Amino acid sequence: MKTPALPSLLDQLETIIKGKRPQVELAVCCLLASGHLLIEDLPGVGKTTLAHALAATLGLQYARAQFTSDLMPGDLLGISVFDRNRSEFVFHPGPVFSQVLLADEINRAGPKVQSALLEAMEERQVSVDGQTRRLPEPFFVIATQNPFDQLGTYALPESQLDRFLLCISLGYPSRAAERALLEGRDRRELIAELQPVLTPERLIELQRQAQAVHAAPALLDYVQELLTQTRNGRWFIEGLSPRAGLGLLRAARAWALLQGRDYLIPDDVQQVLPFVAGHRLRTLDSPTVNRAASLQAVQSLLEHVPV
Repeated sequence: MKTPALPSLLDQLETIIKGKRPQVELAVCCLLASGHLLIEDLPGVGKTTLAHALAATLGLQYARAQFTSDLMPGDLLGISVFDRNRSEFVFHPGPVFSQVLLADEINRAGPKVQSALLEAMEERQVSVDGQTRRLPEPFFVIATQNPFDQLGTYALPESQLDRFLLCISLGYPSRAAERALLEGRDRRELIAELQPVLTPERLIELQRQAQAVHAAPALLDYVQELLTQTRNGRWFIEGLSPRAGLGLLRAARAWALLQGRDYLIPDDVQQVLPFVAGHRLRTLDSPTVNRAASLQAVQSLLEHVPV
């Protein structure tokens, strides 16, 4: 099952994010699976640039919210202001009413603001002033966060981490990629010149295509065994939730579509599992989520569970 637009999309993104093809593929996989993406890394390695480039390449309406310690839920969701001419309150939507919301440095905001995102991420709607308002379609949250040992950061609650389908890191560029960055033009100028490769309607069609990818009963047995092994207490304090299991299957289907297949193989599951599970699981020797330790434990689990 060939989808010619996807290689073009990946190639265009790689002109902006140099030398990070695997991370770019995972980011696109996440959006094809209708999931939200968390990018965790040091400041300045291209997290925000990747989010900008994704929105521009996919032709989506984009808004950025800079998360700070004094940000309020109304700043994100919107507020009602009294209009004297109309003698009524008029709702002014916040940045969450966009197709792509970049939650920049999400772990610098307090728990109230982080909680305000939960309904939007799960239900694709927000409740403000007693009214429920639908968000546009498609709707994605691409959040960036700095490492927890940096000043002014809060740990995201497990309930919110579970809403992010994938968590990736970019890391430092290779020597060749960094040289290309140093010799090239400003990334913001390049993003401004990007032409959309997909329309929102075509993206929704590809998302439906991804969820139609066939999963054989034996493949579902393998997925179930992986989920069971995360819950047996050997590697992790608590295992993956049923929501995480469904997300794993969605991500694996989207990965298969990226590879040009309309059926799942075990390799699809193995490719996405570390990025689905790494931010959700706590290892036995860590009371909080330590993504590096979790990724190592997930690799051990994959080696332990037979295909």
